[in-house]
Amino acid sequence: MCPIRIYAYDLGHMKSIVLPPSLKALLPLQMHELCQGAFYKKNERLFLTGKKPEWMFYVIAGEVTLERTGLQGESVVLQRTRLGFVSEASLKTAKYHCDGLAITDTNVIKVPITELSGALDRDPDFASRWISMLNTEVKRLRLHCERLSMKSIKDRVLHLINTEGKNGEYQVNTGLKSLAGELGVTHEALYRTLAALEKTRTIRRGEGMLTLTEKP
Repeated sequence: MCPIRIYAYDLGHMKSIVLPPSLKALLPLQMHELCQGAFYKKNERLFLTGKKPEWMFYVIAGEVTLERTGLQGESVVLQRTRLGFVSEASLKTAKYHCDGLAITDTNVIKVPITELSGALDRDPDFASRWISMLNTEVKRLRLHCERLSMKSIKDRVLHLINTEGKNGEYQVNTGLKSLAGELGVTHEALYRTLAALEKTRTIRRGEGMLTLTEKP
């Protein structure tokens, strides 16, 4: 599937936005006109921990992470999204439980939470579609938890490529330091592991890409 590319100027100046097919099929028709487009520059926050939720964010281009500060002051990546909703857990809460960070220039569709919540209460068909979407996300997060339970950094890397990549290729859009945060390791340890995997010809590193290779 080709990525959807909607640029900052388009989102900021269009009176009405064109929703991506997946979001258009999910939301009730009356919600479509309430959606807004927004552009966030790299390292800009979509929302902050403790703030009152007003919008649900649907990523259409770029990449967003949900992050918290760890006990040692380090950034802990809870979720990474390149296409789809972030902050679903904030739908029925009084405040955001983490920060939403654009780790590259990012375009999103903003859906108002109050109206979204009301539509879910009134429309059982929409509620069913929403549950199905959440079910898919839960499966993805379970894979993430499974990955973090692995003791070997090598196993975490290979698991990531196999489960999150396509045809043995995983695109790294935001650098290895960000990837290390998602894998729950230091970037130094990740660099060493990738170098070892390249040396054994288990993977090949290209421009923003990790690719599985056959051993000789």
